[in-house]
Parts: sequence; structure tokens; C-alpha cells
Amino acid sequence: MDNNMLLYLMGGTAGAFVLIILIYFMISKKMQKSEYKKIQELQQGTKENKFSTEVLFQKLYLSYIKIPLIKRYALKIRRRLEIINIDDEYNTRKGTARILTRALVVIIPIIVLTIMLTSSNYLLMCILLIFEVFMVDTLIDGSVDKMDNKILKEQIDFFSEIRHAYHEFNMVEEAIYQVSQDEEMSVSRQGEKIYEILISNDPETELEKYYDIAPNSFLKEFAGVSYLTKEFGDRKVDGASLYLKNINNITQEMQLEILKRDKLNYVFQSLSIISIAPVLLLEPLKNWAISNFTFTASWYQGKPGMIVQILIFILTFASYVLIRKLKDNGSTSGGANAKNTENPWQAKLYKKKPVKKVVDLFIPKAGSKEYRKVQQYLKDAASHLKMEWVYINRITMAIVTCIVSIILFSQMHALAVDYVYTEPTTDYDIMGELSEKDAKKAMEITEQDNKILDQFRGKTNVEKSQIETAVRRLKFYKEADEKEITKAVTRIEDKLKIINSEYMQWFELLLAFVFAVIAYMAPIWLLIFQVKMRQLEMEDEVMQFQTIILMLMRIERVNVEIILEWLERYSNIFRSPITKCVNNYESGPWEALELMKEEVSYVQFIRIIESLQAAVEKIPITDAFDELDTERDYYQEKRKESNERLIKRKGMIGKAIGFAPMVCMFVGYLIIPLVFIGLTSMSTAFTNMTA
Repeated sequence: MDNNMLLYLMGGTAGAFVLIILIYFMISKKMQKSEYKKIQELQQGTKENKFSTEVLFQKLYLSYIKIPLIKRYALKIRRRLEIINIDDEYNTRKGTARILTRALVVIIPIIVLTIMLTSSNYLLMCILLIFEVFMVDTLIDGSVDKMDNKILKEQIDFFSEIRHAYHEFNMVEEAIYQVSQDEEMSVSRQGEKIYEILISNDPETELEKYYDIAPNSFLKEFAGVSYLTKEFGDRKVDGASLYLKNINNITQEMQLEILKRDKLNYVFQSLSIISIAPVLLLEPLKNWAISNFTFTASWYQGKPGMIVQILIFILTFASYVLIRKLKDNGSTSGGANAKNTENPWQAKLYKKKPVKKVVDLFIPKAGSKEYRKVQQYLKDAASHLKMEWVYINRITMAIVTCIVSIILFSQMHALAVDYVYTEPTTDYDIMGELSEKDAKKAMEITEQDNKILDQFRGKTNVEKSQIETAVRRLKFYKEADEKEITKAVTRIEDKLKIINSEYMQWFELLLAFVFAVIAYMAPIWLLIFQVKMRQLEMEDEVMQFQTIILMLMRIERVNVEIILEWLERYSNIFRSPITKCVNNYESGPWEALELMKEEVSYVQFIRIIESLQAAVEKIPITDAFDELDTERDYYQEKRKESNERLIKRKGMIGKAIGFAPMVCMFVGYLIIPLVFIGLTSMSTAFTNMTA
């Protein structure tokens, strides 16, 4: 019966297979006669015959935005690339996927290697993984910065072509349109956008919108000058076109900026890696020290080693953040606008009523001295953070630091107890190293000690006689003499004191609170650091103001108010006083400028304000700023020298910050322990020899 069923089953399967083949050939024959064949022929020339990276990156982008953690980075890159690839969704997606893929290809093997090498040390593993997350940010920002620099360099050739096209057409919009047809340059998309603005029904409004999304200030200047020339016309100055002279001024500014960025990249290219390196080297350094100097094991595997490790982690993290802030501070890319939505979690958190009530308790009242001070820090640092976000960051950091501190204190106590239970119990000097036989015997003694420690652990009033009685009961000490028993009792008593003293102390809770207060202040200190670094660039910004004024002062119908609006648009450090002046201008130009002069202390900027005051009441703008034109070469050389000094100062500060963790690691984690423990061990050895 079973055999018949098997035969029927096999026959039915074979019959079904033959039927499927027949149906396939019938359908295939029918499709060859239908419209399907024509569709196939049409598609034949459009299909890729080989592997296409273009299609791959588009598919990868769709996958990345579905993965929760990676989605954050994908959207972050996308926001910045949208500015560069204006109105080009295809290239934005492709660029996002390409940058993210390169970062993942680098970081995933490092993460796997970290997990494999630190599988026995979960604390070190967690800290390294956190640092590797920061490395992803560094790789992504570096890739996008390269694209920013690329488009900036393309602008040199773009403006050169504009000059030739303007000579040919003698019309601003036609020259821009002609040059923007070169699809090989990324900057051509910006040119097309500027052309669309110039021929629009309301170019002034469209231009204001473009100012918010332009990749860099030089394209803003070019768009603005092109609009003013189209509206008010071009004129000859010293026999040359004013429009072309202004383009030449912008080009010179770009050349200086490119040189500045290249030199900053050269100075800082390895400092980020150097600042992170100590964290990556801690475990190999510890293993090397223990394998070559056995007497250091108690230090590295105990509380002192862990404390120094944590301090180096904190110092490394702080150095890494400061290095990034120091390097990125001078960037003129449009990334600032792109960062406005980079911290959505603070906004979402603040919308919840319980959280809002708690945060509002910490935010100082509007108009108070503290509120104005924090607000001024945010303005001076050109930070994208809102007041509410700052205090959410402060409170979050304080809470996390307090919790982590308590956990680390508990972990240190557990580590000290664990070391007592696992340390091989033996007597060997600093030059000795345990053989396999000695190591086995030492662990056997440790196991016997642990039996007695388990009996008396947690009891603070244990007497020596009780320990001695417990020792004599052990089979291990049945044949031991009095000297060995006394030695064992003393050793176990010392171990018991260590174990019973390892519990959370009141001062550790106080320290956790102190660390929380420090963490609460850290965001403000970071803002102050940014302000200090930005103050180094005051001279550079004032010289940029001079270039803007030089471009505007000979254009007809340009007045002081228009100049102030342009200065506000391109200002960073002096934005706040200029904005106040623009707002107060209608109530009295001279008085508004005088009020701005009282708010600033930088001498070169005060001279610009005084010239603007003179242009308001006494003389034309061209006469007020005539020295800018006559001494143009001097100002250019001064700008170069200023950039050199700025890069040198930033380099010195960056090297001091970047190398601090490395120095602390070698001094605090290697040299001092070796010297201190070595001298202590030698002193003990000599004492035993003379006893």
C-alpha cells in the first residue's frame, strides 16, 4: 500500500512538472506575438548591463532611512547636502548614501575589533564604542567639508567664466545663465538658482530666501552684487566695470579663505586622532606593563588603575570636543543653518508638560542678569541652540553624570573586592615572576583564604582568634607550623579589612553630586570656549566687512542702511550690535550708530562705525571709505598676515589640547605607577632582607 502511494506521488509530481513546462512555453509563445516584445525592445537600450553604483546608492539610501540609529546620520548628512545640491533630490540621496557607506565601511570593522579585544572588560568596551560613535560624526563632517571645499574651489573657475561671459553679453543674468550650463561643476546648480532669482517677479524676496540656504557667504555676496548691478546698472570705475571689479574682490576673498582652510586642515588633520588615541592604547599598555612588571598588577587591576583610566577617558572626551570646536569655528560654510534641526530630541522633550515644568524651574527669568548672560553667550558663540535646549542639555548631563558616578563608585568597590578574591597569594619580589607551578600553588592559597573570608564577610567585629580557629580547621593547614598559621591569619585579617571597608561612603555620594554640578556647568563653559575662540577671528571679520563696503560704496543708490543690512547678513561675531543698529536706524541713523559704537570695543570696527556716521551726515560714502580703495593692496597683505597669526594661535591651542591626553596617559598611567610601585616594592624587599 505504501509503495503504491509513493508511486502515485512520484507520478503526480512528474505530471505537474511537465504541465508547468507546457504552460510556460505556451505563455512565452503568446508574449512574443504581443506588445510585451515591443516593450522589451524599448527597454533594451535603457537597462544597465553591468553593476551600477548609481542604483546601489539610491537603494542604500532607502535602506538607511529605515534603520533607526543610522537614520539620524542619514538625515544629518542630507540636510547639509541639500544646501550644496540645491533642488537636486537624486544627487542628494546619492551623496548621502555614499558618505554614510564610507563611514560605515571604516567604523564597522573597528567596532567588531573593539568588541573582540575588550570582551572581558565591559566598561572599556562601552567607553570605546561611545568614542567610535563620535568618530562616525568626525568622518561624516569631514566628508561633507570636502564637498564644501570642492564647491568653493569650483567657484574660482565659475567666476572666471562669468567675467568672460559678461564681456560677451554685457548682461548679468545672461552671463550667469550661460556659465551655469556646465553640468560638470557642482556650483552650476547655484548659478541656475541665482539666475532664476534674477528673472523672477520678486527677486528681492527670492534673494532673501536664497541667503538662508546658500552654501557659503561668497555665493551670497555674488548673488547680492549681481542683483544690485541688474537693478541699478553697471558703471565704469577707473576704466573698468564695477561689477567685474566686485567679482574680482570676491574671488580674492575666496582665495584667502581656501588657503586658510587648507592650512587649518593641515594643522588639525591628525589632532583628532591623537586626542582619541590614549583611550585605544590603555588596554594594550596595561597588558604590556603587567606582563613585563608583574608587581604592577595590583595597581592596574585595582581601584587606582580604574580611577586613572576614568580620568583619562574624561580628559580625552573633553579634548576631542574642544579640538572639533576649535577647528570648525572658522568655517564659513552654510552648515550653521543646516544645524538648526540637529537636536530634535530636546524640542520633543520640552513639549512634554512634566519635563517643561522641571526645565522652566532652572531657566532664569527673561530679562534677568543670568538670562541675558546666557543669551549673550549663545549669540557670541553663534550657537544653534535655544535657551530651552541649553538647559535640557545641562540638566540631562547633570543627571547622567550623577548616576554614572554612583555606578562607577560601586564598580570600583566591587573591583577591589573581586581583586582580593582572585589575586594569587604569594611572596615574590619585583624581579620575580610566577612559574606555572608557583601560580597554581598561589591560587590554591587564595581559594583557602576565600573560604574563611566568606565566613566573616560583612562582620566588622571579628577577632584574630576567630580567624585563627577557622584557619586551623582547614585541611590545607593541618600540617602547617605556627609561623605559617600566624602568617595566614595576618594575611586573611588584612584581606577581611579591605573587603569590609569596600562599600558606598557618604563622601562618594557628595562627590557624585559635585561631578553633577560640574557637568551642569559644562555646556556653559563650552559656549564660553567657543566665544573665546571666535574672538580670535574679530580681525578677519572686520576685514571681510571692509571688502563688502568696498564692493557696495560705488554702486549708485546704495546708502548707509543698505551697507548695515549687508554687514548684518555676513556678520558672525558682531551680529548682535549690528542687528540692534539696523532695528534702531529709522529712529535716528547717527544715534543708532553711536549706540553700536558704545557696545563694541574692537578698534578697527569702531573706525568703520565712525566712517558710517560721517557718511550719514557729512560726506558721500565713497569719500568716507576712500582709504579702502587706495590702500587695497595693503589690506590684502594685512589679511594674509592676520590669517597666518590666527592659524598659528589655533594650532598652538589645538596641539596643547590634543596632546594633553597622550601626555597624561604616559605620565599618569605608565611612568608614575612604575616608579612609585617599584620604589615601594624595593623598599619592602630591602626591609625584609635586613629583618
